[in-house]
Amino acid sequence: MSQIVVSMFLSLDGVMENPMWSLDYWNDDIAAFKNEELFAADALLLGRVTYDGFVDSWPSRSGDPYTDRINSMPKYVASKSLSQPVWNSSVIKDVVAEVTERKRQTGGDLLVFGSGQLVETLIRHDLVDRFNLLIYPIVLGTGKRLFESDVTAKLKLTESKAHDNGALQLVYEPIRQ
Repeated sequence: MSQIVVSMFLSLDGVMENPMWSLDYWNDDIAAFKNEELFAADALLLGRVTYDGFVDSWPSRSGDPYTDRINSMPKYVASKSLSQPVWNSSVIKDVVAEVTERKRQTGGDLLVFGSGQLVETLIRHDLVDRFNLLIYPIVLGTGKRLFESDVTAKLKLTESKAHDNGALQLVYEPIRQ
């Protein structure tokens, strides 16, 4: 059975939008965590906005294992309007039904980067199995936050690590009854 893993870079005040600010904190430990996360996954599950940003950037890169992996793996894009996906991608129109079916199949994780609206839908339907959060010691004040809507989820902390750069690596799993 596959798991849905949500991976987010967050500011201390919860902003997830356009995390270019996280680059100032990048180090070997974070790179190792992200590498392990990517190579545990069989495919990416992306919202349309994140997909558009990624497809503008990643396909033009190559030459290192992380980049080659992200470019070669299948991608599922949650979108009602995308008709001509590229970059080894296919469109998911009914997120709940199609993700539920993908989870039933054997294989590696489905990894979600960014994709705030998609993540809200996944949480609302109890489809997320793990949250990999990297929280950075920066306050941005404005921007899209991970938990902006009325979704609720009870979580348990399963892993934590403080990095020398002040970032916190937190892994949560849902508490299911």
